Amino acid sequence: MTAMRRFEGHAVLITGAARGIGAATARRFADEGARVLVTDADLPAAEKTAAALRERGATAEAFGCDVARRAEAEAAVARAVDAFGSLDVLVNNAYRCTPDTPLFEDGSDDDWAADLDVTLSGAYRCSRAALPHLVASGRGAVVTIGSVNGIQDFGNHAYSAAKAGLMSLTRTLAGHAAQRGVRVNLVAPGTVRTSAWEGRERDLAVASGLYPLGRVGEPEDIAAAVAFLASADAAWITGTTLRVDGGLLAVNTAFRQAVRAHAQESGEAEGDGTG
Repeated sequence: MTAMRRFEGHAVLITGAARGIGAATARRFADEGARVLVTDADLPAAEKTAAALRERGATAEAFGCDVARRAEAEAAVARAVDAFGSLDVLVNNAYRCTPDTPLFEDGSDDDWAADLDVTLSGAYRCSRAALPHLVASGRGAVVTIGSVNGIQDFGNHAYSAAKAGLMSLTRTLAGHAAQRGVRVNLVAPGTVRTSAWEGRERDLAVASGLYPLGRVGEPEDIAAAVAFLASADAAWITGTTLRVDGGLLAVNTAFRQAVRAHAQESGEAEGDGTG
């Protein structure tokens, strides 16, 4: 358990918090003293996560919330305020990601719309409902989970477009909310070891070799970044996208490895291969 207690007395709502990054973020906030509303479309799973937090001595409740439904997003915010008396932090983590079809033109309107509705519009709905309460708290913060997919092409067209949209929403909402005392930021993770990769350890091992830091991320890596941006330690940070990606977007590891291998095979001095 972390020794820091930056969120004593804070009330935190996290969407998509039943598992993975959301659950790790809930644990991080709870360990730092926050009261946490664990929301997820899968209520039984959310209840298990909340129960685990209570076993750690935290104050936590679960609430069923499909962020694609405005009424449920608003009800989740109302529940947090009713249960805890206020709302200080909103973490937009819920998402939907449909695998790409082999050909772009074979993609369906329904899948495209659903990915955007949950991932992008869901964050909009929750932020809209939460904002008055975040303003009232006097220390409000929104932290949204984006992705490197919103910055560079890694496939998943609709999901990536939604994540890119979240970066724009972060900037525009930050500009609107700053004068009202609310900060708005986004964390853009790279590959993170979650249940979405279950049974694909070999794929994760291959992916690890493409990261300059030599490994994929863990949910706790993202949770730490979220907690920082939500805390007073980031009091002069708003409207930013924080890449938490093991250096993936900064260094083209695969390219460097290819150049190095070619140099070794040819006996040439290693260069950068860019001309």
